[in-house]
Amino acid sequence: QVQLVESGGGSVQAGGALRLTCRISGFPELGGMMWYRQPPGKEREFVAGVSRAAGGHDAGVADFVKGRFTVSRDDGGNTMSLQMSDLKPEDTAVYYCNTGGRRSPWWGQGTQVTVYS
Repeated sequence: QVQLVESGGGSVQAGGALRLTCRISGFPELGGMMWYRQPPGKEREFVAGVSRAAGGHDAGVADFVKGRFTVSRDDGGNTMSLQMSDLKPEDTAVYYCNTGGRRSPWWGQGTQVTVYS
C-alpha cells in the first residue's frame, strides 16, 4: 500500500524552528520527493524538493524560504525532512509531502504549521 506520512507540525512563535518529516512506503521504485504548502485561502505552492539521483541527492528550496529552510533525505530514500528556522507568520500553512509532482495522486495527509507573532 502506497503511503506518505508527514509528522512534526505544530505551533511556534515567530523566529522559532520546526522540523517536518515525511516517510514514504509502498513504492516499488522511489523517485523525487517534494514539500508543498497551502496557506489559508491560497493556492498550494512548492516549497522544497529532493531528487533521487544516483550517488547522492540533489536538493532545492523555493526562493521565499531560501536561507531559512533546508530539505534532506536519508540514505535509504524513504524519509525526507524539512528543517525550518526563523519561521514567519506567513509560513503558516498545511505542509504536504508529495512524490511525482503537483499532478500526481501521491500526497500525504498534510501537517499544520502555525507561526504566531
